[in-house]
Amino acid sequence: MKAIVMTHVGGTEALALADRPEPVPGPGEVLVEVAAAGVNFMDVGVRRGMAWTEMPDPKILGVEGAGRVVAVGDGVAGLRPGQRVAWVYAPGSYAERIVVPAASLVPVPDAIDDATAASVMMQGLTASHFATDFYPVQPGDVALVHAAAGGLGGILSQIVKLRGGRVIGRVSSADKVAAAREAGADHVIVDRDGSFAAEVLRLTGGEGVHVVYDGSGPATFRDSLASLRRSGTFCWFGPVLGGPGPLELMSLPKSVKIGYGVFFDHIPTPELLRSRSARLFDWIADGKLSIRIGGTYALAEAARAHADMERRATTGKLLLVP
Repeated sequence: MKAIVMTHVGGTEALALADRPEPVPGPGEVLVEVAAAGVNFMDVGVRRGMAWTEMPDPKILGVEGAGRVVAVGDGVAGLRPGQRVAWVYAPGSYAERIVVPAASLVPVPDAIDDATAASVMMQGLTASHFATDFYPVQPGDVALVHAAAGGLGGILSQIVKLRGGRVIGRVSSADKVAAAREAGADHVIVDRDGSFAAEVLRLTGGEGVHVVYDGSGPATFRDSLASLRRSGTFCWFGPVLGGPGPLELMSLPKSVKIGYGVFFDHIPTPELLRSRSARLFDWIADGKLSIRIGGTYALAEAARAHADMERRATTGKLLLVP
């Protein structure tokens, strides 16, 4: 089968289309024909040597996708050949076929197409965690959402709105304003340099926001902190762009709360994975949540997809289609 492998740590030149042995499901595993694989910043981090360092090269990238069951291994119940499924963390998803633990798969309803299913798993579950668990948004709350035109930012903005909150979205360029507003942002700030707190405070009458969702790296940390109201919550995420550096706990202002949001804490069991995925699918089917697909690439074009993502040239989710 064909797959995209990472041959070494480096830039997009490290990605190559290669022939790999056909995978075979073992006990408790399922062989899936990949219809679409999600492209995530996590994949960029792996390529740069920030994760999966214990796995030898060449290795197949990708962790997210949707497709159709081809075969099941011994002991697998509740899944059958021909069934449509999706997954959120299965290393090796940039491929024509993949073996996935049965416990990591969720059924995809007929109302949800493959591209949408592949687009909503990682970013949708992450956004669900941030807005319903990490900081459960309440009616009237104001949230600052960074990268509001991106795949995660767009879903997060919509879930905040579903819960009765208001959204101040930050985007890096004027051409992304429309996408952020389409996702539900009540106000959009265009900023590339990390200087936005003054505008956030102006928009909130000097009070600041109840919660900041910031995955934009160290450059935005200072102003995100300054954008919070008293006892506000700072949700930091996205390890690829780096952390803010050491923090002096007693120097934090306004009794704010800071934490690092990890989507796995939203789905620690197969039951929660399936129920929370089903809730996302229901929102989509009911027209309450819209998934923006920013680019679809052939499997062989994985390097171009990575390059487009790294230079912030896209809005919405990027997919590879074998």
